[in-house]
Amino acid sequence: MEAGEDFGPWLARQLKLTGKTQAELAEELNLTRAAVSAWITGRSVPRPTVMGEIADALGTDVGTVHTRTTDTQVGLPITWYHRPGYPDGGRDGGNAAAFAFDADVQVLARETCQNSLDERLEENGRPVRVRYTLHELTGEVLDAFRKAILWDELHPHYEAVSQEASQQKVGRVVDAGVRDMFEKGRLVLLRIDDYNASGLTGDDYDDGKFAAVVRRQLESLKSGRGAGGSYGLGKATLWATSALGMVLINSTLSVPHEGRTERRVIGRLELPWRSVDGTPYAGPAWLGRPDPDTPRAEVVRSWWADEETVKSLLLTRDSDEPGTSFLIVGAHDVASLDQSTPDRDVDDEDGSDDDGTRDIRAMHRRLVDALGRNFWAAMTGGGSRLPLLETSVRTLRNNKVVVEEEKVDPTVDQPSRTRALRAFYEGTTVDRLTESGQVALRTVPLRLPLSGGQRGTLGTHPAVLLVTEAEDADGVPNQVHSLRGNRMTIKKSGVAALPLGVNAFQAVLLTGHAAGESAPFAEEAEEFLRAAEPPEHDRWGQTEELTLRWSHTAHHRISRLTTEVNAAVKELVARPKRSTGQGGTKLRKALTVPRKTTAAPRRGSGGTALPELDGLDAEIGADGEWRITAEVKLPRADELPTMTPVVLLDVRSGSRPRLDWAELVAVDGCEVEDGVLYFTPRARRATFRGATDVASHPVRTSLTRLVLELRAGKGE
Repeated sequence: MEAGEDFGPWLARQLKLTGKTQAELAEELNLTRAAVSAWITGRSVPRPTVMGEIADALGTDVGTVHTRTTDTQVGLPITWYHRPGYPDGGRDGGNAAAFAFDADVQVLARETCQNSLDERLEENGRPVRVRYTLHELTGEVLDAFRKAILWDELHPHYEAVSQEASQQKVGRVVDAGVRDMFEKGRLVLLRIDDYNASGLTGDDYDDGKFAAVVRRQLESLKSGRGAGGSYGLGKATLWATSALGMVLINSTLSVPHEGRTERRVIGRLELPWRSVDGTPYAGPAWLGRPDPDTPRAEVVRSWWADEETVKSLLLTRDSDEPGTSFLIVGAHDVASLDQSTPDRDVDDEDGSDDDGTRDIRAMHRRLVDALGRNFWAAMTGGGSRLPLLETSVRTLRNNKVVVEEEKVDPTVDQPSRTRALRAFYEGTTVDRLTESGQVALRTVPLRLPLSGGQRGTLGTHPAVLLVTEAEDADGVPNQVHSLRGNRMTIKKSGVAALPLGVNAFQAVLLTGHAAGESAPFAEEAEEFLRAAEPPEHDRWGQTEELTLRWSHTAHHRISRLTTEVNAAVKELVARPKRSTGQGGTKLRKALTVPRKTTAAPRRGSGGTALPELDGLDAEIGADGEWRITAEVKLPRADELPTMTPVVLLDVRSGSRPRLDWAELVAVDGCEVEDGVLYFTPRARRATFRGATDVASHPVRTSLTRLVLELRAGKGE
């Protein structure tokens, strides 16, 4: 049974809600005002026989007074409060903060999961759990939900926005969202629940997490030392993802407010300026209980909802563990239209005429992909280091499962990188890569500048670089993923000018607290790099904050770090390593590509020396294609003939089968046009890369050997 709120704070709030004073209550109970004041301040509690009289005075039942797990329902009802238009006639076409991000569930996943990480309760050592639930409503379930959110009160406001839709970007989105709900008879909800997080603590209006999220813009009050957010913009993705501009919130607090922790509920609506029945409204609106302390009790505040109300709003949480549930009403994913989904699995009831922005199965896949790609490190543990985060995604329709809850597993999405991070945590890294599966470690210096524009260096932070071989599931090879204390991937970059013949690798750069709590200048590195991140938190570079707090050249320190990282990576991967993988010597021979020949230089029909292959490297790609990098030695001549690279399969007898190119690109010293190489005049060497078309392979690639020829002219 839920523990009730202390009697004093509960009674004080009920008096406000019912519009009674302490003196008026005392008079109704035939008691002194001092007795009521003692109850309010907690110096005493009423006798059981008086509880029934208090219930009558408040217009509720005696059980509510005894348990105090909810407010009395007498007095000011739950309603929507719409901010009045500005007295000076100013108009807003929507919340500008929402335009900082696209209506993209992958951006939403990155921003909201980062916020949950920042609010993780660290004292118990457990990870923060974040669950995303897509829920499509139709029929009677949709009707019941519209009733719960008081749609009849909102309808005139949406109608007014639709009438002005052609003049406002936000209005056009809202109009499309409303038409989709009524014309197609469905509404998509996207709910984000986090557990073992701080919750929206603090007063409705004063400084605190609640006011920062629900009342204010561009304010960030994060708990963690290595917090990812710093602009206060990430919360805007919640409203940007709602075609109706509506988000409902249910928070369980880690620190009591008004003596309570559970079911603190409020809703916020973001609409553009509108006029309803001749009355102008500025834009935002809130769903809550009117605050009797505000003029004419018009402004609403959060309220402590009962279980039935929370259930009707589809905001019931799984446990009393602290955290917050955000329900995005009318979720859409415009960015999904850019994604190619030829294998899309759609039921007839999903609607074959859907534009794709509300395809719940596609949204499910994109959420899982984004969580694995951006938070693999936060979900990885090893040694004494525990994961900071657990995430999952599920999809429902009218409370029935469409896609089972899918827990995101970083070892599936990022096997190489998770192996590297785990080796660091477990202390099993090596200095050199000599065998398959090893993880090499280097420290690279981040020289931190002095603040305030002073010359000199505050100190050197030893960032940790981890390098290991790449696996197919990792995606693009030869990448460096950089992160700091909250272990969210901040920066992804390739390594320029890699030498030929390197094995495909993945690298991880750990900075700040991610490099270890005892790493020198870890706190200062966190502060410096956090200031170097834009609102998207997807790179490090020049920012206004970096310039104001340090200097206009402070970003050069990050450029030097990148240079040091690239040099360390090249030094590690350039050395050949011995593989202990399956297949051994026989397989390595099968993949060997003939390199430079010792034949005399070829000459054309006029006796001019022709370009010739001087270096060749090949490997089998993720899709079974041959991937080739070739160097060409060019003769000394004012005019160089064109050459065509031709790729063949080596056979013991008969003509060699010719393969098609799926990709052929110039790297240096040449250009490629229609499969023909045009060399740069007076260049001495040229490099090109290519990938074969798997459809032209007569047999499986792993069973073949490759021959590359340069043929003069068109190569026929």
